[in-house]
Amino acid sequence: MQSVTIRTARAEDAGAIHGLIAELAEFEKLTHLLIATEQSLRDALADAQPRVECLVAERDSEVVAYALFFHNYSTFLGRRGLYLEDLYVSPKARRGGIATMMLRRLATIAVERQCGRFEWTVLDWNEPAIQFYQSLGASVLPEWRVVRMAGDALESFAKA
Repeated sequence: MQSVTIRTARAEDAGAIHGLIAELAEFEKLTHLLIATEQSLRDALADAQPRVECLVAERDSEVVAYALFFHNYSTFLGRRGLYLEDLYVSPKARRGGIATMMLRRLATIAVERQCGRFEWTVLDWNEPAIQFYQSLGASVLPEWRVVRMAGDALESFAKA
């Protein structure tokens, strides 16, 4: 395996990360929902009070993976949690342990920050990812469903 470096993303990584986000959208068949731009990502990463945090994996000075995350809060635990929005490894860099390394780094961040839990979602048809996460000791919670309000529905509801 070639040497891989996991580091905190910088604003200047926005182009590479946005390219990987586009790859992820294509993989998930969700390109029609991708409206984020390189600039909006750069702004999010460079904000004085960042809205998100991101790790990148570099191999041979090329960003080949990213993990974008932020904090949420559990009222039941009375503690914040770490929520992983995206973890994506470029196909050319898969099967080299990068996803495990990034998840381990995120778990370490969650423990260091005294988070009560570390959570993310996975598409129900992505069986390889589900099996991978379970092999690491994660639980896929079948009784919970993601609820989302966005776009026109969000605007209409807010104005009602």
